[in-house]
Amino acid sequence: MPIFTLTVFDKSGNKLVDENFEASSEAEAKTKGEQILTEKGFEEHTHRCVNASGKLILFHR
Repeated sequence: MPIFTLTVFDKSGNKLVDENFEASSEAEAKTKGEQILTEKGFEEHTHRCVNASGKLILFHR
């Protein structure tokens, strides 16, 4: 199963979350990433989710 990385930043650019997870597709990765953000309360922070080759799956600024 492919590995995806979710990273969340604060306003000064420091990483708050840098978490890897597995998902069977990009759509599933986007959903899982959004769930992690909601659980941790970081929906409105700057964040990104990328696949192993660096393709952007989810982004919020």
